[in-house]
Amino acid sequence: MANPPSTTPDATFPKSGATTPSSASPATPSVGGSGSRPTAVDAADAAIDQAAAAERDVMRRVVQGAHEAVDRIADKAIPAVERLRGSYNDAAESLKQKADQAADLKDEWTESLRTAVREHPLTAIGAALALGVLLARLTSNDDR
Repeated sequence: MANPPSTTPDATFPKSGATTPSSASPATPSVGGSGSRPTAVDAADAAIDQAAAAERDVMRRVVQGAHEAVDRIADKAIPAVERLRGSYNDAAESLKQKADQAADLKDEWTESLRTAVREHPLTAIGAALALGVLLARLTSNDDR
């Protein structure tokens, strides 16, 4: 004869709405059994472990992707930075040369002016006086 279908509920996973002593309260420890089937707590632990493993895998992939993106950006940025550094060095050298030329020109003009004053002192005094009068008129507030 065939055995009639079992009418006892599955103690491992309660049906919806049904509670068993082991699942009624999280504080109630699951006790014993044959150990051949996982209890609800063991199933929950396994699900948590599986979710944590999946989360670690996702985080690893995200971090690896971020590292790869940073490496690609750095690889593209290095040549641009080198070009910029070269341009900066060229501009700095050019400005230094222009500053040296301006200093040399100033020295030449100063020496030329000294020579002209030594050769024609009265003309230099007259030119200085005329320049002073002109500047005084330009800067005065007198409305005559």
